[in-house]
Amino acid sequence: MNKSSTVEEAYPRGLLRPELFVGVLSSVSAQAVRFNLNDAGSPSASHFLGGRYGKGEVGEFVLIEGQINLLLGRVVEIHLPESERRSVDNSHSKIVDLDAVGTIQLLGSVAMDSLRVVAGVESYPRLGDRVYAAPHNFVADLPALMEPEGNPESTVLLKLGSIDVALESAVSIRPEKLFGRHCAILGTTGGGKSWTTARIIEECLQYNTKVILLDATGEYRGFSGEHVTHFHLGNPVNRATGSNPAVLPPTCFVESDFVALFEPAGKVQGPKMRAAIRSLRLAKLVPTTANSGIIKKINQSKRAVMAAEQQPGVAARLDDPHQEFDVDKLIAQIEQECVYPEGFAASPSPKGTKDPTMWGGDSGEVSYCLSLMSRISAVLTSPSFECVFNSSAPPLTSAIADFISNKKRLLRICLSGVAYEFKAREIVANVIGRHLLNMARGNEFESRPLVVIVDEAHNFLGRQIGADDAVARLDAFELIAKEGRKFGLNICLTTQRPRDITEGVLSQIGTLVVHRLTNDRDREVVERACGEIDRSASSFLPNLKPGEAAIIGADFPIPLTIQIFPPETQPKSDGPNYQKHWYLEP
Repeated sequence: MNKSSTVEEAYPRGLLRPELFVGVLSSVSAQAVRFNLNDAGSPSASHFLGGRYGKGEVGEFVLIEGQINLLLGRVVEIHLPESERRSVDNSHSKIVDLDAVGTIQLLGSVAMDSLRVVAGVESYPRLGDRVYAAPHNFVADLPALMEPEGNPESTVLLKLGSIDVALESAVSIRPEKLFGRHCAILGTTGGGKSWTTARIIEECLQYNTKVILLDATGEYRGFSGEHVTHFHLGNPVNRATGSNPAVLPPTCFVESDFVALFEPAGKVQGPKMRAAIRSLRLAKLVPTTANSGIIKKINQSKRAVMAAEQQPGVAARLDDPHQEFDVDKLIAQIEQECVYPEGFAASPSPKGTKDPTMWGGDSGEVSYCLSLMSRISAVLTSPSFECVFNSSAPPLTSAIADFISNKKRLLRICLSGVAYEFKAREIVANVIGRHLLNMARGNEFESRPLVVIVDEAHNFLGRQIGADDAVARLDAFELIAKEGRKFGLNICLTTQRPRDITEGVLSQIGTLVVHRLTNDRDREVVERACGEIDRSASSFLPNLKPGEAAIIGADFPIPLTIQIFPPETQPKSDGPNYQKHWYLEP
């Protein structure tokens, strides 16, 4: 509903229709009210203006005609007094005067003049106040009616679903409300999570948007058109038509990424690997200090290295985790780090005199680093990291930069070809996330806000890799959730396991699109992440139909349940066809 339109223009037939009368209040408390059902004995629901109304069914939105304003609520329970319950049998439809009582959870207040909706109860109703089923078009307008006063009229709206099959009940949401404080799409397998993601992407493609999709399984490869571009890392089995190969260059990796990759263990491996990385950075910054790309240290003079470290700006860059180095030389450099810190002075100094400007000989610590060196070699040559260390494809960083500057609207990055060995998927996704965050910090998205959709986010977020001596946290998306919003970078997470998403991330999510959740721990996570929902509202989550979702969040203080419109480009997430593949011809 346009905020500038009058109530009569928006709802010419009025909100409190006699045809939608449900009953009258019989009890009022701080959290809920009870009402006597007018049509408790009716054998079925009724239809009005093309929409179906239960007129007292559990889950139905209702309006209470208060003394000062209207109250919006939801029916959460219907029951008969104990003395009347025996009157219900298979012929109860003939009993028109059933003494049924319903419980309504109070959700918000509705101003009678402007119909603006606010969470909470401004004025409690009185006994005898009348209850009406809320018209579907009014419920569909709730996202607009909950807008703060003074907000400009919206021209960019994402039409996601409907309250009912009636056309006038379509729900449209401003992208600021959906993505502005980050978004998460939650739901068990088969609940419609992928459909919702695809529908949101289709709606975004109708506008001048910038969306990057990290496709973990390749199920969104069906998107096509002039505004869509596909890139893939590794060798996915199913590729989108026209998908381009890409490589994630090692220069995108920081020291913590290599700690996560190579997992140095013990008290020797970690310090030696970090020392080797520092030496290789110096070899890159001051090539004259290196021999074949590495800095020789065994019984060698320190003078050239010490002089290079004193050059302007070099010392600070040596300890910069983003400073690049040649990772292919890491094993050879670790061998050079296994020396005594001081060597013996050359003659004519007295025999055994230490010289602080010399490194000593082999300290024997190489034996402690053999397992680390073997792992480094295995990672560098593993097919899992072919998209990092052994590919001649163009860099993904360039593809992202081109996407931000061109007229494309969707960049899909397929990760299904990245193997699971060595935590490759988690590390690669984290590196991409950090690269986007660094771009955001450089104000790359100031004029073109970017939404990053992370599919199967539970595989990538909140991961911690390494032993106690060298722990690396994969926290790029957690940092985006905490600070990306102010730079025009927002994330939309999709997952079937909310309990595996860290509370640090979920606490930053402003909007939750929740499909069916059957696990108690998952529902508890949703309740903790969003204070506006309580057990009365979350009790509906296990019973949502496929494709039905509850929209909850800071910008949706009143939970709104809608049926998501089927996307035109449906995700390719079907399981195996057992009837086809297991059938034996007689």
